[in-house]
Amino acid sequence: MKIALALALAGIAAAAAAPAAAQSADDLLKKHACLSCHAADKKLVGPSYKDVAAKYRGQKDAEKLLAEKIKKGGVGVWGQIPMPPNANVSDADMKVLVAYILSVK
Repeated sequence: MKIALALALAGIAAAAAAPAAAQSADDLLKKHACLSCHAADKKLVGPSYKDVAAKYRGQKDAEKLLAEKIKKGGVGVWGQIPMPPNANVSDADMKVLVAYILSVK
């Protein structure tokens, strides 16, 4: 009986933690204010995700390069409007964001 109760409680705890750990790219784009400057298919302040994906497509280190660009910010690659650094984006969030950006076609 105690084992069954412990397993049930462990299952409930795991189910409660899962949604927090697996946020969607849409949620993360909103959370980190990415949509203030970027859109999937058109240039706003910064380039579209479609254009970013095309630029990095085929590069073996694309994920690393894009994550670094997001974390550190930059200027000059897409024009003279600087992208501010986003050092507060966790590695887990960054992985989801970069995968989404690189998937846009």
